[in-house]
Amino acid sequence: MTTSYLRGHKIEYIEDIWVYSDNKQSVSETHKERACGKCNKMATKEGYDNCLGKLRGLMNACCGHGVDKPYIQFLDGKIIRGKDAEIIIKILKKYQ
Repeated sequence: MTTSYLRGHKIEYIEDIWVYSDNKQSVSETHKERACGKCNKMATKEGYDNCLGKLRGLMNACCGHGVDKPYIQFLDGKIIRGKDAEIIIKILKKYQ
């Protein structure tokens, strides 16, 4: 069985669809109803991790959701992960 995580929740690939491991609900149909596995907050209406919000100067960012290291991706495509990403996120949040 193939497994992964989505926003801190274990998911599995069964019969050609991704489902949540805990309740077997379709990920594609219910992912907007799940809070982050780390901060327990829903995504913003724009789809950002609620604990991060929109961070200026970044293309993408992820808090790690409690199962992975956080990362940021700058507009030029450069990606930074782990503790360095946490430091940059903290600085960017301070000056939002």
